[in-house]
Amino acid sequence: MKKRVSVATLALTAVVGTALATTAPAASAASTAPLPPLKPDLLRTAISGLPNATVTGAMVKVAGPAGKWQGTSGVGNIETKEPVLADGSFRIGSTSKVITAAVILQLVAEHRVDLDQSVQHYLPGTLPASYPKITVRQVLNHTSGLPAGNLGYGDAQWYVDHHLQSWTLQEIVADAVKNPMAFPPGSKQYYNGTNYFVAGLLIEKVTGRSYGDEVRRRIIRPLHLRHTYALDRDDVRLPGPHAHGYVAVTENGTTTLHDVSEQSPWPSSEGGLISTTADLTRFVNALFRGHVVPRPQLREMFTTPDVPYADGSQCNIGPDAGRACYSVGMTKTTLPNGVTVWGKTGSRPGYTSGMFATRDLRRTVVYSMTPTGNKDGSEGPYVQKIAAAVFDPDLLSGG
Repeated sequence: MKKRVSVATLALTAVVGTALATTAPAASAASTAPLPPLKPDLLRTAISGLPNATVTGAMVKVAGPAGKWQGTSGVGNIETKEPVLADGSFRIGSTSKVITAAVILQLVAEHRVDLDQSVQHYLPGTLPASYPKITVRQVLNHTSGLPAGNLGYGDAQWYVDHHLQSWTLQEIVADAVKNPMAFPPGSKQYYNGTNYFVAGLLIEKVTGRSYGDEVRRRIIRPLHLRHTYALDRDDVRLPGPHAHGYVAVTENGTTTLHDVSEQSPWPSSEGGLISTTADLTRFVNALFRGHVVPRPQLREMFTTPDVPYADGSQCNIGPDAGRACYSVGMTKTTLPNGVTVWGKTGSRPGYTSGMFATRDLRRTVVYSMTPTGNKDGSEGPYVQKIAAAVFDPDLLSGG
């Protein structure tokens, strides 16, 4: 059984969340570090040279009182050569976890969910009887020890052949829990999508509504996110203007790009939502200001557990190397210049994105790219350049 952490999560979160964190100062110093001036030329350079074999297009939106910039590069359609639209929709992948966590924390504030109660209490029969008790908090901050599954994942050709296929949350979790626990709950942290599939089941069981219904009712409509979608798993559309996403398949020495813009959003609570840079900017501003999750519960999103990370794949550089860097729904990054940002990366085949902000919202960034590598992380250097250009230009040569 493979450890089911997407390669893109490793590549992208490692780049944004750890590879830039060398010589990071203590958290108390990081919280007050001044932001560097925003340099638009560095942002333009960060996404220049598109399209190419790795990435066909990119969009970036920087906002906040410490500097604004918006730009695109490459093409949104390799056949028509139409440019990337700055307001286009994209699949946000695991950035969906931030929204899922926010919904559960709302339920906590309503006294309908207890973070210290076991998921077995809310979802009897979902996990094997041999498993130890796992709390809701441990699921949300990736310290549950739940195993990963393989359902819905494969190589590039497999994905091209199956991108319209879907699975239910129950099927995905049942596939994963055929395997033994990875470690005792609460003893370590390991980023694992199974946690947020369980979180989706929890939302549905507690509310009696579908995950999509709750996201629309609690997040999308109240915040007027008019271009954010939580579609049914059999709805393969990518609504609104959008850049096309592609997966490259090489056979007999010839590489062909297959359009996977239409694909099942079966990852649902783990990674199935659709949005835009403007909507995600609006969401992160509302979230950090306490307008989505009440402030007592919001603290959970800015608190990382005091446990080791399970291996060296993430959370592995800087003074806290080897310690947990994921909170409830988000990840924390402290850069060498002392600036600390919170947010999340996400990836689906054909699409890679991220949403990050300083805690005081003086600077936010949302980006999306259309990489061709079927979540192999090959677009990582572009993510690194974007993150550096926005938050720590000294990391760039000549910055």
